[in-house]
Amino acid sequence: MCVAHAALTAAEGGSKPTLRLASPRVIEGFLRMTPAERPLSPHLQIYKPQLTSVLSIANRGTGLALSIGAVFIVAWLAAAAWSGGAFALAQAFWGSLIGQLFLLGWSFSFYFHLLNGIRHLAWDSGFGLDLKTTYATGWSVVVLSLLLAVATFAAGLALRGGA
Repeated sequence: MCVAHAALTAAEGGSKPTLRLASPRVIEGFLRMTPAERPLSPHLQIYKPQLTSVLSIANRGTGLALSIGAVFIVAWLAAAAWSGGAFALAQAFWGSLIGQLFLLGWSFSFYFHLLNGIRHLAWDSGFGLDLKTTYATGWSVVVLSLLLAVATFAAGLALRGGA
């Protein structure tokens, strides 16, 4: 186990990383700690959340939301196949405030996951890997996902009769 905390920081104006070691005072303090006092996940105390890490976690979360939403869509289709009463109950759920919020969230999850997947395909091809482009495409994914989800929701309301 390495007792020196090494942090990779990007050199100003360039893409070459530089290695910066912790100060001797920090190392001495770490050595005085008992194993029970040492942090289990020092990365959580050292690094602040960045757009790239937040979007990575959000991509996993939206994938989970899409999976859960797929179960609800199958239940809706099963209700349609089961009986008119079951379908009316399902339609009442989707027409309720909770159902509408669920559909809006599911739409956002769909567009976010789709656009972020396209972004990752570009990365896999070697495009957009510099920090400036990574942040620009990250914010673009967030904004476009919101706009597309709201537009889809508004179109759905318009087709339904605006209720």
